[in-house]
Amino acid sequence: MVPVGWNKTVADEFKKEYFIKLNEFLNHAETDKDIEIFPPENQIFNALELTPYDQVKVVIIGQDPYHDHGQAHGLCFSVNPGIKLPPSLRNIFKELDEDLAIPPNACGFLATWAQQGILMINTTLTVEAHKAASHSGKGWEEFTDSIIRKTNEKNTPVVFMLWGGHAHKKEPLINNPRHIIIKSAHPSPLSAYRGFFGSRPFSKINHALKQSGLTPIDWQLPNTQPELPLFQ
Repeated sequence: MVPVGWNKTVADEFKKEYFIKLNEFLNHAETDKDIEIFPPENQIFNALELTPYDQVKVVIIGQDPYHDHGQAHGLCFSVNPGIKLPPSLRNIFKELDEDLAIPPNACGFLATWAQQGILMINTTLTVEAHKAASHSGKGWEEFTDSIIRKTNEKNTPVVFMLWGGHAHKKEPLINNPRHIIIKSAHPSPLSAYRGFFGSRPFSKINHALKQSGLTPIDWQLPNTQPELPLFQ
């Protein structure tokens, strides 16, 4: 079940045929001893757990959870403490340094961003170990599109940060004139030099929040990482 802060917002999705089929697919996969699913079941909805609907003021859209051990924990681009930084996250930290002079952090655990109102949502919320995009097209995209649509309905301004072509495709779901859309290339090594580096997304987000009368994000990650609250 989705965390309380989103339950009323998306409760109807659980009754729809696509979600019933998605749940059957996941249940079947979890009973197969040869299949391992990331993130752990109690962390799948952590993006919603850490950023309740009424607190969302920024949305960062990812695509697929990390598919190696210990990485994925329910927030796009974020990894657990003690895990080597993936290339895209290294580039995010590099641009953060260039943009706001915040030196790269050795830890890629981004929960404190989520706790400030950044919904860090992948469009697919699970993946089979070591098989990128293996749960694409199983129903998660329809569910996360509903998340984006409901966020689009908010009366308070929201900044949508769309990194890369996959996220850009979600722009038609965001048609509320209250909201601000910021787009650039994806931070992956394949595209970072084609428009991510130099895009200054962090200062742009904070400028947009200030213009909307909202508190800007403190992008500085703590030296000591807090324990992530797990969805139960």
